Amino acid sequence: MDFAVLADAMAAWMREYAAQAGAQGFVVGLSGGVDSAVTAALAGRAVGVDHVLAVWLPCHSLPEDEGYARLTAQALGLDLLTVDLCAAFDALIAAVPPGPDIARANIKPRLRMTAWYYLAQSHHYLVAGTSNRPEMMVGYFTKYGDGGVDIEPLGELYKHEVRALARVLGVPEPVVSRAPTAGLWVGQTDEGELGLTYAELDAILAALAEGRVPAAPEAVVARVQRMIAGSAHKRALPPIFHVERI
Repeated sequence: MDFAVLADAMAAWMREYAAQAGAQGFVVGLSGGVDSAVTAALAGRAVGVDHVLAVWLPCHSLPEDEGYARLTAQALGLDLLTVDLCAAFDALIAAVPPGPDIARANIKPRLRMTAWYYLAQSHHYLVAGTSNRPEMMVGYFTKYGDGGVDIEPLGELYKHEVRALARVLGVPEPVVSRAPTAGLWVGQTDEGELGLTYAELDAILAALAEGRVPAAPEAVVARVQRMIAGSAHKRALPPIFHVERI
């Protein structure tokens, strides 16, 4: 694949989509990871860096994540807005009954989604998502959190393709090569939660999409298939009951 050609095509698509929506630019949440960096770079190509609002939304986040986000913004020529969500998170946690750790952790991306849309509406922008193909296929995103966006530029790209595109777009190498993490808690990594590497997941999903038998243990393939089936609701609009069923 010619990733330079791909970058131009994706930027043109984003530009056209924004124009059709009557939007003047994009809001992109920079997390310090490669996916958000690539999305921000594409947005800058699409509408110009002056019409991209890159925002860092710490919510008891690790300082190193902010460092990578700032490194990305500087390399791409973007100003970086900081909106601290710690107080909002703490207030909400104090207001709701105790719950499991994952439910508490998922409050963070849902608060970020709220901030993105506040900023987008304030600027007549669209919210650009950062989920890649494997994340979307197995449901590795928070419903109405990082999945609550207007456009998903990376939704058909495997992780290795996102990394290749990042290098074409000038994303700093430390950001491209760092271990992917949602930053939901200390020591959390995407691959640790998924239970397999992105390389393994890419290969399994590609094989399934092409009708081939994946070169992976049957138990692993079966687990990926269960993840795909179990997360179908995340990739669809809420179902509506049709009265004619009566």
